[in-house]
Amino acid sequence: MKLADFQSGFATTLFDPGIATGLASQPAFAVYRNTVMKGCIDALEANYPSVARLVGSDWFRAAAAVHVVERPPRNGRLQDYGADFADFLAAFEPASGLPYLPGVARLDNCWTQAHTAADANAIDGAWLAGLSPEALGSLRVAPHPAARWQWFPDAPIYTIWQRNRSASDDTAEIEWQPEGALLTRPQDAVTWREATLAVCAFLDACAEGKPLGDAAAAALAAQPDADLADLLAGLLHAGALVVSPTLESTP
Repeated sequence: MKLADFQSGFATTLFDPGIATGLASQPAFAVYRNTVMKGCIDALEANYPSVARLVGSDWFRAAAAVHVVERPPRNGRLQDYGADFADFLAAFEPASGLPYLPGVARLDNCWTQAHTAADANAIDGAWLAGLSPEALGSLRVAPHPAARWQWFPDAPIYTIWQRNRSASDDTAEIEWQPEGALLTRPQDAVTWREATLAVCAFLDACAEGKPLGDAAAAALAAQPDADLADLLAGLLHAGALVVSPTLESTP
C-alpha cells in the first residue's frame, strides 16, 4: 500500500466511527480517535464561545461532534478550525429553532480572523484631515487587514453576540431589528462596535478598491441619512482603515 493511500485511509477511519476496519478494531486506535475528537471539539468550543454560551456546553459539544465527523480539520492549526461552522449550523436541523445562531457563529469567526490577521498601521486622522477636498475624494483607502464587518438584515445579531461574547449579565429585552458589527484589531486586542448599514457599505466599497468619494456615495446609497463625517471619524477611531496598498506602492 502506498503511503498516501494509508494516510488517507487512516484519516477517513479516524473521523468516521462507522467504518469497521482492522485498524479501527485496535484498542489503541480507539483511544487515539477519542483523543483527536476531543481535541477538535475543544477547539470548536474555544473558537465559538458565544455560541457555546447561548446553547450550553452539552448541546454545543454534541453538535460539534457531528461537525467534526462531517467536516474534519484539514491541517493542524486548530486555532483556525471551524471556519465553516456557521454554515454547518444553518443546515443543522436541531438548530432550526435558533435562526440567529449562525449569525452569532459568523461573528465568533470574525473575532478569530481579526485576532490572527496581519498587523498594519491604521490611518492617522490628523494626516487625513490635512488633505484637500479634491485629494480626499480621490484617495483610496482599504480596510485594515484585521477589520471584519457584517450586516444582518433580519435580526439583532450584534447585540446577541456581544452580550454572550463578553459574558454580560444584561437581561434587558433586545429590540428585534437589523444590526451590523465591526471588529478590528489596530493594536494588540480585538475590539468591536455596532456598525450601521452605511458603515458596512462604505467598507465594502473600500475593499473593492474604490476611491473615498465613491465609498461615501455607496454609504449614502445604502443609508441616505448617514452622517459621513461621523462615519469616517468612527472608522478612524476604531483603526479600521489603512492607506491602500496600491497607493503605498506608487513611486
